[in-house]
Amino acid sequence: MNKAFVKESSDDIDDELEIAQPDAPAGTRNYITPAGHKRLRDELLHLIDEARPEVVKLVSWAASNGDRSENGDYIYGKRRLREIDRRIRFLTKRLDIAEVVDSSKQENLDQVFFGATVEYATADGQTHTVTVVGVDEVNLERGHVSWISPIARALLKARIGDAVTLHTPAGPEPIDVLDVHYPPSTT
Repeated sequence: MNKAFVKESSDDIDDELEIAQPDAPAGTRNYITPAGHKRLRDELLHLIDEARPEVVKLVSWAASNGDRSENGDYIYGKRRLREIDRRIRFLTKRLDIAEVVDSSKQENLDQVFFGATVEYATADGQTHTVTVVGVDEVNLERGHVSWISPIARALLKARIGDAVTLHTPAGPEPIDVLDVHYPPSTT
Protein backbone atom coordinates (compact mmCIF):
# COMPACT_ATOMS: atom_id res chain seq x y z
CA MET A 1 0.00 0.00 0.00
CA ASN A 2 1.26 3.46 -0.84
CA LYS A 3 2.38 5.61 2.09
CA ALA A 4 0.31 8.50 0.74
CA PHE A 5 -2.85 6.65 1.76
CA VAL A 6 -1.72 5.62 5.20
CA LYS A 7 0.22 8.48 6.67
CA GLU A 8 -1.35 11.77 7.67
CA SER A 9 0.74 14.85 7.18
CA SER A 10 0.99 17.30 10.04
CA ASP A 11 -0.68 19.93 7.82
CA ASP A 12 -3.82 17.76 7.60
CA ILE A 13 -3.89 17.40 11.37
CA ASP A 14 -3.41 21.16 11.84
CA ASP A 15 -6.35 21.86 9.52
CA GLU A 16 -8.58 19.47 11.48
CA LEU A 17 -7.73 21.16 14.75
CA GLU A 18 -8.19 24.72 13.53
CA ILE A 19 -10.86 26.42 15.60
CA ALA A 20 -12.81 29.43 14.40
CA GLN A 21 -11.90 32.37 16.61
CA PRO A 22 -13.96 35.51 17.11
CA ASP A 23 -12.78 38.53 15.24
CA ALA A 24 -13.69 42.20 15.22
CA PRO A 25 -14.70 43.77 11.92
CA ALA A 26 -11.84 45.12 9.81
CA GLY A 27 -10.83 48.63 10.77
CA THR A 28 -12.21 48.42 14.31
CA ARG A 29 -10.41 48.05 17.58
CA ASN A 30 -10.35 45.00 19.80
CA TYR A 31 -12.05 46.47 22.85
CA ILE A 32 -11.90 44.39 26.02
CA THR A 33 -12.91 44.90 29.65
CA PRO A 34 -10.23 44.83 32.38
CA ALA A 35 -11.67 41.54 33.68
CA GLY A 36 -11.59 40.00 30.20
CA HIS A 37 -8.02 41.18 29.67
CA LYS A 38 -7.01 39.62 32.98
CA ARG A 39 -8.69 36.30 32.07
CA LEU A 40 -6.88 36.14 28.71
CA ARG A 41 -3.55 37.10 30.30
CA ASP A 42 -4.01 34.50 33.07
CA GLU A 43 -4.81 31.82 30.48
CA LEU A 44 -1.71 32.74 28.46
CA LEU A 45 0.52 32.59 31.53
CA HIS A 46 -0.99 29.24 32.57
CA LEU A 47 -0.31 27.78 29.13
CA ILE A 48 3.27 29.07 29.05
CA ASP A 49 4.23 28.32 32.66
CA GLU A 50 2.30 25.14 33.43
CA ALA A 51 0.48 23.36 30.60
CA ARG A 52 3.17 23.50 27.91
CA PRO A 53 6.05 22.33 30.17
CA GLU A 54 3.91 19.37 31.34
CA VAL A 55 3.18 18.28 27.77
CA VAL A 56 6.81 18.76 26.73
CA LYS A 57 7.85 16.51 29.60
CA LEU A 58 5.29 13.87 28.53
CA VAL A 59 6.41 14.00 24.88
CA SER A 60 10.05 13.74 25.90
CA TRP A 61 9.32 10.71 28.06
CA ALA A 62 7.22 9.09 25.30
CA ALA A 63 9.94 9.73 22.69
CA SER A 64 12.49 7.98 24.89
CA ASN A 65 10.36 4.82 24.85
CA GLY A 66 11.36 4.00 21.28
CA ASP A 67 9.11 3.57 18.24
CA ARG A 68 7.19 6.81 17.87
CA SER A 69 4.92 5.73 15.01
CA GLU A 70 2.70 3.60 17.27
CA ASN A 71 3.29 5.44 20.53
CA GLY A 72 -0.06 6.94 21.58
CA ASP A 73 1.45 9.15 24.29
CA TYR A 74 3.89 10.62 21.81
CA ILE A 75 1.31 11.17 19.05
CA TYR A 76 -1.28 12.65 21.40
CA GLY A 77 1.36 14.75 23.16
CA LYS A 78 2.61 16.24 19.90
CA ARG A 79 -0.95 17.03 18.86
CA ARG A 80 -1.69 18.63 22.25
CA LEU A 81 1.55 20.62 22.02
CA ARG A 82 0.45 22.03 18.63
CA GLU A 83 -2.93 23.00 20.13
CA ILE A 84 -1.24 24.76 23.06
CA ASP A 85 1.20 26.58 20.77
CA ARG A 86 -1.65 27.67 18.50
CA ARG A 87 -3.60 29.01 21.50
CA ILE A 88 -0.50 30.81 22.81
CA ARG A 89 -0.02 32.52 19.42
CA PHE A 90 -3.70 33.47 19.29
CA LEU A 91 -3.75 34.89 22.83
CA THR A 92 -0.50 36.79 22.27
CA LYS A 93 -1.90 38.42 19.11
CA ARG A 94 -5.24 39.25 20.78
CA LEU A 95 -3.58 40.78 23.84
CA ASP A 96 -1.19 42.80 21.66
CA ILE A 97 -4.06 44.50 19.83
CA ALA A 98 -6.45 44.68 22.79
CA GLU A 99 -7.61 48.08 23.96
CA VAL A 100 -8.73 47.86 27.59
CA VAL A 101 -11.83 49.96 28.32
CA ASP A 102 -12.60 50.47 32.00
CA SER A 103 -16.35 51.05 32.11
CA SER A 104 -16.26 51.95 35.82
CA LYS A 105 -14.93 55.35 34.74
CA GLN A 106 -17.97 56.02 32.54
CA GLU A 107 -19.57 59.41 33.26
CA ASN A 108 -22.91 59.08 31.43
CA LEU A 109 -24.35 56.40 33.69
CA ASP A 110 -27.81 56.49 32.11
CA GLN A 111 -26.52 55.79 28.59
CA VAL A 112 -25.36 52.47 27.07
CA PHE A 113 -21.68 52.26 26.18
CA PHE A 114 -19.10 49.46 26.14
CA GLY A 115 -19.10 47.56 29.44
CA ALA A 116 -22.67 48.47 30.40
CA THR A 117 -25.10 45.98 31.84
CA VAL A 118 -28.49 46.66 30.29
CA GLU A 119 -31.93 45.44 31.26
CA TYR A 120 -34.44 45.67 28.43
CA ALA A 121 -37.97 44.50 27.65
CA THR A 122 -39.17 43.03 24.39
CA ALA A 123 -42.58 43.64 22.81
CA ASP A 124 -43.99 40.47 24.41
CA GLY A 125 -43.14 41.81 27.89
CA GLN A 126 -40.13 39.57 28.64
CA THR A 127 -37.18 41.24 30.31
CA HIS A 128 -33.57 40.37 29.49
CA THR A 129 -30.24 41.49 30.88
CA VAL A 130 -27.06 41.67 28.81
CA THR A 131 -23.58 43.06 29.38
CA VAL A 132 -21.82 44.62 26.38
CA VAL A 133 -18.26 43.20 26.21
CA GLY A 134 -15.47 42.55 23.71
CA VAL A 135 -15.51 39.80 21.08
CA ASP A 136 -13.09 37.69 23.14
CA GLU A 137 -15.37 37.76 26.19
CA VAL A 138 -18.70 36.59 24.76
CA ASN A 139 -20.53 34.18 27.06
CA LEU A 140 -24.24 33.90 26.30
CA GLU A 141 -24.93 31.82 29.39
CA ARG A 142 -23.81 34.77 31.53
CA GLY A 143 -25.51 37.33 29.27
CA HIS A 144 -22.24 38.73 27.88
CA VAL A 145 -22.74 39.86 24.28
CA SER A 146 -20.18 41.30 21.89
CA TRP A 147 -20.29 45.03 21.23
CA ILE A 148 -20.65 44.18 17.53
CA SER A 149 -23.67 41.89 18.01
CA PRO A 150 -27.07 43.07 16.71
CA ILE A 151 -28.51 43.50 20.22
CA ALA A 152 -25.53 45.55 21.39
CA ARG A 153 -25.55 47.71 18.26
CA ALA A 154 -29.25 48.41 18.83
CA LEU A 155 -28.64 49.32 22.49
CA LEU A 156 -25.43 51.37 22.16
CA LYS A 157 -25.95 55.07 22.98
CA ALA A 158 -29.54 54.44 24.11
CA ARG A 159 -30.65 55.88 27.46
CA ILE A 160 -32.91 54.56 30.18
CA GLY A 161 -36.51 54.83 28.91
CA ASP A 162 -35.56 54.82 25.22
CA ALA A 163 -37.29 52.52 22.75
CA VAL A 164 -34.91 51.14 20.12
CA THR A 165 -35.34 48.77 17.20
CA LEU A 166 -33.56 45.43 17.06
CA HIS A 167 -33.27 44.13 13.51
CA THR A 168 -33.81 40.35 13.56
CA PRO A 169 -34.20 37.83 10.73
CA ALA A 170 -37.94 37.80 11.53
CA GLY A 171 -38.08 41.56 11.09
CA PRO A 172 -37.67 44.64 13.27
CA GLU A 173 -38.47 44.19 16.95
CA PRO A 174 -39.00 47.12 19.34
CA ILE A 175 -37.23 46.92 22.69
CA ASP A 176 -37.40 49.26 25.67
CA VAL A 177 -34.33 50.10 27.75
CA LEU A 178 -35.32 49.65 31.41
CA ASP A 179 -32.04 50.05 33.27
CA VAL A 180 -28.35 50.70 32.61
CA HIS A 181 -25.56 50.26 35.09
CA TYR A 182 -21.83 49.84 34.99
CA PRO A 183 -20.30 47.12 37.15
CA PRO A 184 -17.34 48.20 39.27
CA SER A 185 -13.91 47.25 37.96
CA THR A 186 -12.82 43.85 39.35
CA THR A 187 -9.10 44.27 38.73
